[in-house]
Amino acid sequence: MASDPELGRRSRLIRSLLPLREMLPGSFVQRHRRCGRPNCRCADGERLHAEAILSVLVDGKPKTFHIPAGLAEQVRNQVERHKRFRQIADEVLRLNLGRFLRQKEKQKEKR
Repeated sequence: MASDPELGRRSRLIRSLLPLREMLPGSFVQRHRRCGRPNCRCADGERLHAEAILSVLVDGKPKTFHIPAGLAEQVRNQVERHKRFRQIADEVLRLNLGRFLRQKEKQKEKR
């Protein structure tokens, strides 16, 4: 069964998870807002401030965390890695289910 192409695909997918160690759950959100200072450039509503936010569930409740500008790209990448991790995990589980169902059929045929 070592030559099974799905087994090889599954192994490659699992190995591809290693670079994904640095992950963050949730959503990366970039929005523009006014700061509230009357003399600021954003007061006219035209030139708003960019703000990066991490939105995540903590203990089952939605929470948002401000992301400092210097960390925004890193956090965006970590959230994207988590999405990729979930996609790969879903694919591995699909392959595992297929293998299980084929094994089950082989057991049934032996009887």
